[in-house]
Amino acid sequence: MQIKTKAIVISSIKFQEKSLIVRCFTQSSGLKSYFVRSAFSGRKSNQKIAYFQPLSILEIEAVHKNKGTLENFKEIKISTPFQTIHSDIYKSTMVLFISEVLYHSIHEEEKNEMLFNFLETALLWLDHHDEIANFHLILLLEATKYLGFYPDVSDIDQSFFEMREGQFTPFIGVDTLTQHQTGLFKKLISLKFDNNQKIFHVLERQILLKVLMDYYKLHLDGFKNPKSLDVLKEVFS
Repeated sequence: MQIKTKAIVISSIKFQEKSLIVRCFTQSSGLKSYFVRSAFSGRKSNQKIAYFQPLSILEIEAVHKNKGTLENFKEIKISTPFQTIHSDIYKSTMVLFISEVLYHSIHEEEKNEMLFNFLETALLWLDHHDEIANFHLILLLEATKYLGFYPDVSDIDQSFFEMREGQFTPFIGVDTLTQHQTGLFKKLISLKFDNNQKIFHVLERQILLKVLMDYYKLHLDGFKNPKSLDVLKEVFS
């Protein structure tokens, strides 16, 4: 089946000497993996590789055999060229981290257009703004709406957040956050990308980042902390 769709690059792995295996989250078909032959050879090799930076937004034509094997691109172009993401150390580190989180979070070869549209909108916001300190925290929390485990906020006035059940409670249990952690988590739930980025200090962001990673681990089988997590902490310390 030949398709045209937008696609967000989740990962690219070098295969042998000259080729790439590229995993994309597509607007039309969910997660797909593609084989890019001779990505590292020929006059246009730099151009080819540039397409597959973490979270680049592409417009592709591809042949999907839908047999669980690697698919093939027919045409690729950048949908919206990023102006700052890949040249700003803070943004590029954040994007690398988010791409790794998505790699461990999205597994289905099925359409999830709402998640795709959210990610595309968020990335374009990131590209055009400078105050971004809380961007990754807000994105990770908002993404749980589309991954199926957004917190139940019906009892948000309670003192503790129970991670496994995803709800607020007056009781302390094995998987509840402390009262301090819960207060930070409530504050994060109320945030949008355009809110004051100085609402948290560095230590509070680190606490929230750990909370979110633990939350993902509880709700997604096989989820692992991204390798870039330590780099992210270092850059934003």
